[in-house]
Amino acid sequence: MTILAVGTIAYDSVETPAGTSNEQLGGSGVYFSLSASYFSNVTLMGVIGKDFKGSDISLLKSHKIDTSGIKTSNGNTFRWKANYNDNINNAITLETQLNVLKNFDPEVNVEQSNSEYLFLANIDPKLQNKVLHSMSHTLKFSALDTMDFWINNDIAGLKNIISQVDTLIINESEAKQITDEPNLSKAAIALSGMGPQIIIIKLGEYGVSLFASGFKFIIPAFPIENIVDPTGAGDSFAGGFMGYLHTCPDISENALRNAVVCGNVMASFTVEDFGTKKIRSLSMKEILQRFNQFWELTKFERDFIKIK
Repeated sequence: MTILAVGTIAYDSVETPAGTSNEQLGGSGVYFSLSASYFSNVTLMGVIGKDFKGSDISLLKSHKIDTSGIKTSNGNTFRWKANYNDNINNAITLETQLNVLKNFDPEVNVEQSNSEYLFLANIDPKLQNKVLHSMSHTLKFSALDTMDFWINNDIAGLKNIISQVDTLIINESEAKQITDEPNLSKAAIALSGMGPQIIIIKLGEYGVSLFASGFKFIIPAFPIENIVDPTGAGDSFAGGFMGYLHTCPDISENALRNAVVCGNVMASFTVEDFGTKKIRSLSMKEILQRFNQFWELTKFERDFIKIK
């Protein structure tokens, strides 16, 4: 079985303290799929324009990503331009060209509807809702990501889709914005009250927090000395998280903890180069090595000291 991912496919132009990269392959669906492909089979659903490079389709296929869900429409592929010079953790959007994404209307076929896992990447909540309701009874696990644009422009639609998924993956500012809670733990409680069993709040260079029924799991980000481009790190996290979880016999507490670490590992690779350059050329040996490094960085033996 496979993971079905629905999201954007784009060409990004970014400027960071490390330099400038124009027309690099990007989009939430692309980062997620490349990351998840190291662990599981992935079907990517999205839309591209006539200008989309055949070499980029070949790249996705080389990762055994099923591209049959990608539609080609007349017009240009979605474009996004941003600057990270003021704050590497916060992109300033300079230009957005929706292009063919304006009229994107995902159609889920029978094979895709039988996917066990579903990731609804950052797109219009109405489209996320349509895809979710197109899935069959074989769906075991669903996760959702979003952004402040939908919080500001369609909060009702966003809350509706949030209420129907198993997991919400969101960053700290968005979590607080949706719930109007300044405290992270209270925001997580409020979000879980909307429906999802699992809340994952991304904290950028400070790590990630997972809130689930009966336990919490909070870990730092993997330390990277030279962050080149943080674009796509959140979607790469989601890909590593769901890709690993899809390999587990059940969604246990231990599986979730390991999945979060896998997500952090995949995100840490993404930020080391522009766009998808690093995450597209990894080996499982490199991934396992960094996973073990993360374990070494965070492990400790409990020692109870009595204070008189």
